[in-house]
Amino acid sequence: MSIAKKEFARRRKAVMAQMEKNSIAILTAAPVRVRNRDVDHSYRQDSDFAYLTGFLEPEAVAVLAPGRKHGEFVLFCQEKDPEKEMWEGKMAGTEGACEEFGADDAFPIDDIDDILPGLIEGRERVYYIMGRDAEFDRKLMEWINVIRTKVRTGAHPPGEFVALDHLLHDLRLYKSAAEIRVMKKAAKISAVAHNRAIKACKPGMYEYQLEAEYQYEFMRKGSRSPAYPSIVGGGENGCILHYTENSEEIKDGDLVLVDAGCELDNYASDITRTYPSNGKFSKAQKELYEIVLDAQLAAIEKVKPGNHWDDPHLAAVEVITKGLVRLGLLKGTVKKLIEKEAYKPFYMHRTGHWIGMDVHDVGDYKVGGEWRVLEPGMMLTVEPGIYISPTQPKVAKKWRGIGIRIEDDILVTKDGCEVLSSAAVKSVEDIEALMAS
Repeated sequence: MSIAKKEFARRRKAVMAQMEKNSIAILTAAPVRVRNRDVDHSYRQDSDFAYLTGFLEPEAVAVLAPGRKHGEFVLFCQEKDPEKEMWEGKMAGTEGACEEFGADDAFPIDDIDDILPGLIEGRERVYYIMGRDAEFDRKLMEWINVIRTKVRTGAHPPGEFVALDHLLHDLRLYKSAAEIRVMKKAAKISAVAHNRAIKACKPGMYEYQLEAEYQYEFMRKGSRSPAYPSIVGGGENGCILHYTENSEEIKDGDLVLVDAGCELDNYASDITRTYPSNGKFSKAQKELYEIVLDAQLAAIEKVKPGNHWDDPHLAAVEVITKGLVRLGLLKGTVKKLIEKEAYKPFYMHRTGHWIGMDVHDVGDYKVGGEWRVLEPGMMLTVEPGIYISPTQPKVAKKWRGIGIRIEDDILVTKDGCEVLSSAAVKSVEDIEALMAS
């Protein structure tokens, strides 16, 4: 990872500073998942585990034990195995866990039954994410129950479990300078990939061939994978919000909606662009597209410190509702239509989400029942859309089957915001000019 070792140490200290006195935190690595038969999916570390340790191997457990005499960060991991390394690549081993990843102590994962219960014993609370790893949940309870059986000999079992994700996810919401650098680079790679695909798009291509243009650019610039399954929807498929089959032919006159972003060093980007397969928006397509673009620009203007999470969404909803009234797709006063949520058959999702190590990143959207106030260092998407199903009743034929979404990655700054993905063209004029080139 491109995050320095000292930053991971700072993160661990920040977590331990919020833990109650005489407590311990335990976090497990993501399991290896079987794809089929004896083939595994490409391994991707659990984001919380990677955030605190930078350690990207499976079969590992991280322990934070504030006040421990021999060091507060303990890592259980696989031992180095020359034969396994010959087949699967280099392993850190317990030495590397200390030297490369800053563990104060490291033990073989096979010894965890003998060592971890001793670290737990005497602690009042265990910070842990229950339900994420059922097998480890069971083992943890077994260890605690063993400690309970020894109470008469002076053993002291923990009396309380506390959700580790609550305090950890609040820390992850605020991006450091190093994280911002990685996410800017990821957004730039994805923006260039969108421009490449926009230029390459033409009727007769298949959606998966257009997807390949993105994947090529991602990997050419250093990303090993998309941050999520890419959505490449031509024509009516653009009205399916999470369409990922990407298997149909792109027809002349179709709009193509592509939601695609790369992952770089465990950090996501997330960009959506919508463009005409033949390089020219029809009149109906242009009218709807410009409503969505105006809605997105209005929403982005609301991304600044002091505004709350819902402000960008409210701005987008107002612009979209006004636009739909202007085109005759909705009838009535804008205020009443918004109150009745009459726009929802055409715009049924929220205007954005947090983004970071996960594409739909962690962090509460409400605090104390109120929308969260935006602060510098937060990262979010802004992605309004209009989707007119081909079966939408009481809608003129010229509008049916048009799906449009425009999405960018936005950093909340001290004075407002920065659009990290601005290099991806999105005005009608710029898209048509790029496709004509």
